[in-house]
Amino acid sequence: MNSLQKKAKAFLKDLIRTPSLSREEGASASVIESYLSLEGIAFVRQGNNVWARNKQFDPRLPSVLLNSHHDTVKPNSSYTIDPFVPLEKEGKLFGLGSNDAGASLVGLWAAFVHYYAHPLNYNLIYAASAEEEISGENGIASILSALGPIDFAIVGEPTEMNLAVAEKGLLVLDCRAHGTASHAAHPNDNNSIYKALDDIQKVRNFIFDKKSEWLGSVKSSVTIVSGGSAHNVVPDYTDFTIDVRTNECYSNEEIVKTFESLLDSEVKPRSLRLNSSKIDLTHPIVKAAQREGALLYGSPTVSDQALMPFDSVKLGIGKSTRSHTADEFIYESELSDGIENYIKLLSHIL
Repeated sequence: MNSLQKKAKAFLKDLIRTPSLSREEGASASVIESYLSLEGIAFVRQGNNVWARNKQFDPRLPSVLLNSHHDTVKPNSSYTIDPFVPLEKEGKLFGLGSNDAGASLVGLWAAFVHYYAHPLNYNLIYAASAEEEISGENGIASILSALGPIDFAIVGEPTEMNLAVAEKGLLVLDCRAHGTASHAAHPNDNNSIYKALDDIQKVRNFIFDKKSEWLGSVKSSVTIVSGGSAHNVVPDYTDFTIDVRTNECYSNEEIVKTFESLLDSEVKPRSLRLNSSKIDLTHPIVKAAQREGALLYGSPTVSDQALMPFDSVKLGIGKSTRSHTADEFIYESELSDGIENYIKLLSHIL
């Protein structure tokens, strides 16, 4: 492990030691600041987001964004170790956020440091963002205008260093079936629960026509149902929630209109911000990744890509299925190899 890789490992261990739940990332943002300062790199902080530009930044050149997040979910109750104590054991580094997405965050930092003072064909911007786990308004979306024009982004998430060329979006629909309240003993042909059940069945049976090569079909799941307050009262409304994982064939607005036409219930989207994304397979970053042996795939999980109005790919250290699990870990070899792969990949375009 070379000097830069050792620094990145120490960086990751310090992040593990620093609780950084979404909206509570102030201390981890300070850790990021310190590791940029140690390399003599000037940075900007807005809220709990920290970013820096390469030394020879030239506004006439296109810019590449290297982005990952430093917030984590809460540790679950199945942890058998302290989630905030970095533990090295059997070639693994354990700790909350080690895999999602600490390893990618420090790996992109290492690549940025490597190229920081070099004359390049692109500008490099390193951005460590907050609130990714909750798609918060004070995360990456809050600083995009300050970063300036971006040509494309590499978003660091655990992908086993394979390249996600498409990512599903997320749309949450809160639905309300209206009926007539009455005593359960009397006839009532306007029971909101039955009307909600009819609509839930429609959701279950409905299939969106357009299928994505990389992301497959739009997936809709009813995940919450709530109605009624007493056994002898027919409720005047029943609520249910639909979780929709979208592909790039439909905009979120189109999905909403489809459900408004399909269902008798009232339909309200919580947000239209989290769109699906796809990059052209002829893009230089895709070609570069293929030259380095990366596999191409479509990602079912949502990241900060959903908030980026420019080309982006998801590429990072670790394995997606380890995210949000107890005793989260990263293989130390994954970290060192991932840093080397980031640097090699960027060499093709920079």
